Amino acid sequence: MSMESLSILPQITITRSFVSEKTRTRTPFKRTPPKFLELPRGPSESKYLFRRKLCLSNGNGEISRIPHVLGDRDGVIIVDHGSRRKESNLMLNEFVAMFREKTGYPIVEPAHMELAEPSIRDAFVSCIQQGADRVIVSPFFLFPGRHWHQDIPSLAAEAAKEHPDVSYIVTAPLGLHDLLVDVVNDRIKHCLNHVAGDADECAACAGTSKCRLH
Repeated sequence: MSMESLSILPQITITRSFVSEKTRTRTPFKRTPPKFLELPRGPSESKYLFRRKLCLSNGNGEISRIPHVLGDRDGVIIVDHGSRRKESNLMLNEFVAMFREKTGYPIVEPAHMELAEPSIRDAFVSCIQQGADRVIVSPFFLFPGRHWHQDIPSLAAEAAKEHPDVSYIVTAPLGLHDLLVDVVNDRIKHCLNHVAGDADECAACAGTSKCRLH
């Protein structure tokens, strides 16, 4: 006869009992739990976490970090995935308008990777027509999946072929940015306030009745 007991705690204790011909013995032993069971308890530090850094003069006429700012000849393309749902695509237009107003950048265009227009090529042409000689393609994506690794760079390169005198770059997706914590927290609070009857539906789910308790 054999019996085992398992307890997943800071340590895993396994107790086995068996019956021998001479006597009944009990043999306890302990082992350290696997690493995947050890969850971090304090503030997380990730190599993927974006930290904002200042670019300032050190007082000796030298620049410790050169700030790369956008100028009047820079065009920005904010590209999302694209949707068959018209309302979803229109939200990108609203975000681009907000981005343009807050940053003051003169040339900012929306683009959809697929399923809708304007395409990345359309937005690229529009930037050049407005005087851009450098185009910054900014993926409106959360994490670096296949679209960021392959699809968007390929579409941007195809668009740039027709304009060899114009340089371009595909920037990183949103990733693990400190400010995204505030965005997610704000969205959660707003939705809970809406369910409680203290706030209207937000622009993301207006008219859908999706924001409700089940």
